[in-house]
Amino acid sequence: MSRLAIETPGQTQTVLSGLYRDMGRRISASQPGLCPVDMSLNFLRLCHAQTCGKCVPCRIGLGQLAVLIEQVLDRTATLETIDLIERTARVIADSADCAIGFEAANMVLLGIRGFREDYEEHILHGRCICGLSHPVPCVSTCPAHVDIPGYVALVREGRYEDAVRLIRKDNPFPAVCAYVCEHPCEAQCRRRMVDDSVNICGLKRYAVDHSPDLSAPSRAADTGKRVAVIGGGPGGLTAAYYLSLMGHKVTVYEQRPKLGGMLRYGIPDYRLPQDVLDRDITHILSTGITVRTGVSIGLDMDMEELQKRYDAVYIAIGAHTDKKLGLGGEEAENVVSAVELLRNIGEGRVPDFTGKRVCVIGGGNVSMDATRTALRLGAQQVTCVYRRRVEDMTALAEEIEEAMAEGCQILPLQAPARIEAGPDGKVAALWTRPQLITSYGKDGRPRPVDADQKEFRIPCDYVIVAIGQAIVAQPFEAVGVTTRRGAIQADLTSSVPGVDNVFAGGDAVSGPATVIRAVAAGKVAAANIDNFLGFDHKMHCEVDIPPAHLTNTPPCGRVNLKNRHLNDYRGSFELLKEGMSCEEATQEASRCLRCDHFGYGIFKGGRSREW
Repeated sequence: MSRLAIETPGQTQTVLSGLYRDMGRRISASQPGLCPVDMSLNFLRLCHAQTCGKCVPCRIGLGQLAVLIEQVLDRTATLETIDLIERTARVIADSADCAIGFEAANMVLLGIRGFREDYEEHILHGRCICGLSHPVPCVSTCPAHVDIPGYVALVREGRYEDAVRLIRKDNPFPAVCAYVCEHPCEAQCRRRMVDDSVNICGLKRYAVDHSPDLSAPSRAADTGKRVAVIGGGPGGLTAAYYLSLMGHKVTVYEQRPKLGGMLRYGIPDYRLPQDVLDRDITHILSTGITVRTGVSIGLDMDMEELQKRYDAVYIAIGAHTDKKLGLGGEEAENVVSAVELLRNIGEGRVPDFTGKRVCVIGGGNVSMDATRTALRLGAQQVTCVYRRRVEDMTALAEEIEEAMAEGCQILPLQAPARIEAGPDGKVAALWTRPQLITSYGKDGRPRPVDADQKEFRIPCDYVIVAIGQAIVAQPFEAVGVTTRRGAIQADLTSSVPGVDNVFAGGDAVSGPATVIRAVAAGKVAAANIDNFLGFDHKMHCEVDIPPAHLTNTPPCGRVNLKNRHLNDYRGSFELLKEGMSCEEATQEASRCLRCDHFGYGIFKGGRSREW
């Protein structure tokens, strides 16, 4: 008889592996509307089941912790129980012998501190306050709260014009977002419990590409109020669009020659063609908005003058100022910022990188845009240098993958040390310090530190810096607008505290963010400015949503958008992504589980028809 045998997974292990995958999908697809106390209890039970049971804090403590949280959910606890839960969790975290016990207790501690009011609400009134307004996961995770199940159902029925109309109720940039949105809605799509999330962004693009240009909704009666919007980017134009529909007279002041902000001067054409952007802007301006381009607040016009001339002012300036590295040699010729590079291209000043070696510093979406743009400008070699790991990069995973597929090199765990200039004063090389990844920081990512290795020299002709952007806030500080770390301080209603009739939102408040977040900020500002002016206008869309299909939805593969095949990307700024075919769009739309009708949607209202 043999002493050893080749091990193969048995039926039990195969089934368990499948259960693990199913549980992972369910956890990742947990919508914001779930009770956080109940979720904490279930995560605690899962961790308790995984412990070895050798030490008392895990074996006994985690079980007692679960009993205490059960009392909260059963309304048999008192407010003192919350303090007892916190003390018990802290003792377990301090005394557990393994990471499982510590992490389980620490998770409860974070929950107590993060949503203590939910614990109190359960004890005092026997209800959960967190999920009352989050019936549909994709809608609640979309910053603009677009009616996603509604327009997906309309696409399935072939009603593309109605789908675009429904999107514009909450987002006046359907075409732009169809091409460049980061689609956070897909991250918690409940379809992931079955197989994979619905390609929501791809379906939006199909609707936009197959819908004719639509006329704008009719405006409300003229209110006689005047609103100034500073900044013609996605946030400013969103606020202007809705305020104009509400009947207010809106004037947009834009520093650049054309409207669009970072959409026009920061996103390359291979991702967002100019005609797609112009299509949305034309629709927005058709509501009667007045535009003044080439106006810089603080130089051509004072902020104080705007406050006097208009009933309300909305500051929606973008983060167009680049941040410096603070390295030796940064003043050498051919060191440029990614913001400047992309802006120059947007204004028609296209540099020639033919045969040049280019280094890009940074790991966000802007760095990926600069990396892929440099390749299209004819660069012989493009290297993206990042001080963390590839998996820690903040850029979209698909952007990173596509950059590498196009021939760009990603060099992780290398921190810029200095820039070497040649005798002619131009960039000759970038020197970097190898990094070692260590413990996790407050941002939830492991921190890099200098490794015990020699500095690394990367020969190059250009260095493109993409480490962040800032705003120019001095003209607004002069009238009392407060800033902190380069961002305007505004409350959640977009109102600027201490300054009469001034509101702010988008990148000016949050720092560089996504298009859909700027749109959401503009939507919030429009509603609250309207209220500030003494009105309560409602935005609505008279589109009938098709009823849910009472059919089975077996597992089905997700349709992903394909890239056009190019032998050489140099010199080509043509649109890269191909849209879905009719067959693909119909199949993908049929994968939607219609959470607006089933589950939470049916007893929590399903959808908001107006705002």
